[in-house]
Amino acid sequence: MRDLKHLIYFEDLLQEANNELVRKGKEDGNLCLGYTCYFMPEVLLDLPGCFAVRLRAPKCTSPDMASYYMSGRTCHYGRSLLERALEGGFNFIDAQLATETCTVTCRFQEHLEYMDDVINNATFKTSFTDVPFKKNENSIDHYRKQLKIKVLDFLAKEYGVDTSDEAILKAIKINNEVNDIITEIGNFRKLDNPTITGYEFSVITLVSLVCPKYLIVDKLRETLEELKTREPDDKPNYKIKVLLAGSENDDPDFVKLIEGCGALVVADRHCYGSLESRQHIDIKEGEDPLTAVARHYLLTSQCARFMEQQEMRHRKKVLADYAKEYKADGIIVESNKFCEYWSFERMIDTIVLPRDFGYPVCSIEKEYINTASGQLRTRFQAFVESVELKKIQEGK
Repeated sequence: MRDLKHLIYFEDLLQEANNELVRKGKEDGNLCLGYTCYFMPEVLLDLPGCFAVRLRAPKCTSPDMASYYMSGRTCHYGRSLLERALEGGFNFIDAQLATETCTVTCRFQEHLEYMDDVINNATFKTSFTDVPFKKNENSIDHYRKQLKIKVLDFLAKEYGVDTSDEAILKAIKINNEVNDIITEIGNFRKLDNPTITGYEFSVITLVSLVCPKYLIVDKLRETLEELKTREPDDKPNYKIKVLLAGSENDDPDFVKLIEGCGALVVADRHCYGSLESRQHIDIKEGEDPLTAVARHYLLTSQCARFMEQQEMRHRKKVLADYAKEYKADGIIVESNKFCEYWSFERMIDTIVLPRDFGYPVCSIEKEYINTASGQLRTRFQAFVESVELKKIQEGK
């Protein structure tokens, strides 16, 4: 397939958290608001005069300083974020909008709050939002109240941000434009012979999460138009298609490693994937914008922190339905080492998805940035061969 026009530019934007467009957004006089979790609604951080940046720590392989504060037996992602903060890599953010969800990322954000000298930015403050563990009307009401107090009131009081319903509606409109573009790009992965690779889509999705939307949307739109006329290779260069599910994963090279072993990644149900973060936000008739946001982010999430039996069973069915919709032959479930939620979710998926839905599963525990690529390559190659053999036996 011909190269995408903006792919190299997108890749460059992912080389550091404080990328070119983030710096431009700050130069334009906007507040840069950091966050780490889907449960901190991105749309509320894109209010007029603000833009959201989902924090990453590219190329952080040895979080030695952070391990001193957080121990070496905690999630590598949270430690890598703290390491990058201690290095001065997050001095550009004006506030951190935190959630009490994953324990280690919560601890990372607590360090930002309590260690005054970590973020060298005079305007920097943090605010923590409590997120319910259940999905019901009471939970939506509690979540809405938390977002009102800990996000909207916080931004209005500390930074003078316009948090009116009209401002929220404007932010929803901007987010929906990006959401719809990413979703339409992702639909090309449903083709019998997809015209976009999993690596390319991973880069595009990540760029939409870490850059001011008003500065990146035009290039995203151009990429969508380009894909509408892109022709697939005459002979597919993959052996099987897979769905990638699991915990936090903001490393496109991990997807590239999988695809280098012959497995095309056609769907991404993980913390930084598009199947949740890029869904269209709808407002029901008679519903105020903040309630719509709270309902959307709570009910669309397939996070492993929801532990009720019906939710756990539903998550497995959602994965199987996505695998069928995107014509995947198998599912790769990954979790970061020491991830408290996805460690058990990954093991349950390994048992339930083959038994109840017939999908072969490759279960992977990995570091935030993968240095043991040789071991992972061996695992992925073996999985591809086993799925190929299964297809041959089934006469596919």
